[in-house]
Amino acid sequence: MAAKRDYYEVLGVDRNASPEEIKKAYRRLARQYHPDMNPGNKKEAEEKFKEVQEAYDVLSDPEKRARYDQFGHSGETGPGGFGGFGDFADLGRDFGGLGDLFDMFFGGFGGGRRSGPQKGADLQLELDLDFVEAAFGTEKDVEVSREEVCAACGGSGADPGTRPVTCPACHGTGQIRLTQATPLGRMETIRTCNQCRGTGRLISTPCATCGGRGRVRRGRKIHVRIPAGVDTGWQLRMSGEGEPGIRGGPPGDLYISIHVRPHPLFRREGYDLFCEVPVSFVQAALGDEIEVPTLEGPAKIRLAEGTQGGSVFRLRGKGIPRLRGHGRGDLHVIVQVRTPTDLTERQKELLREFARLEEQKPAGREKGFFGRVKDAFM
Repeated sequence: MAAKRDYYEVLGVDRNASPEEIKKAYRRLARQYHPDMNPGNKKEAEEKFKEVQEAYDVLSDPEKRARYDQFGHSGETGPGGFGGFGDFADLGRDFGGLGDLFDMFFGGFGGGRRSGPQKGADLQLELDLDFVEAAFGTEKDVEVSREEVCAACGGSGADPGTRPVTCPACHGTGQIRLTQATPLGRMETIRTCNQCRGTGRLISTPCATCGGRGRVRRGRKIHVRIPAGVDTGWQLRMSGEGEPGIRGGPPGDLYISIHVRPHPLFRREGYDLFCEVPVSFVQAALGDEIEVPTLEGPAKIRLAEGTQGGSVFRLRGKGIPRLRGHGRGDLHVIVQVRTPTDLTERQKELLREFARLEEQKPAGREKGFFGRVKDAFM
């Protein structure tokens, strides 16, 4: 059986967190892991949800929290521990925690639907960028399909010239209250009104354009400014560009996930760039001034005599611009010495002569690789 995580770690708060901070963290995580919010991963969400609820049940109660701070999870097995209800006062507190949760999701204990303004749903979009576009920033027009308020009925859902009427079953609240007897006394629960489906209104003549929904789905072009320095996996938020709000609530946001196509020459690490540049054996041996690529175009670097393959030359400030304009990374040029192929007989003869001259070097000069291997074994 896996060990329980620390309750403070579960809620992501400090051990000195105030009751308000604990409650705020609980509400955020309960909303995040509620099974209804995670239809594609319900089982894992339920486990997380139970873990968050258990942590909040303990840390929201002063007595349980004090016992937990002193004994940790071992306090659960003692008298009046966390795992059971010590008395009716504890039971009331636990129902209070559930009440907070029901209120957060349904607007009241027992599960009614909120009747006030609600923020619209957020939208997600993936955007492919060229390497240079991501490096220096760009502007794009993206196509977004989203629901918008029906222009024909103004969002009422009723045919122009008519108006919705108040639901007679729930009197416009969208909720039906039910009272029933329980072992703990009479308990009142709230459910969504079946007649109006929680809207509190009935439409006798629906709008022909939106079918009574008050919304229509349309494609919209949105102009996006991509800042310099973004990379794959980064996300941009465009406030207010999501779905429209409900009952006068604010619209949701549009989140744009960035994917950067690879470059044929450059490899990115953070804000630095790396590229490999081939040079000939002669250039590496005698030294030369060579041309290397940068994001802005070709630049020149100087090879010293005897440059070895794998040597790295750094061009400061030639990498990726940092976000918010705080300078740029560097470009690292890696020299790769090419081995010549398809040699002519004359070229082979000159190389053999070069090899003989290498063997005739005076003693005391730096030994070659095989010379060092021979010394090591002797």
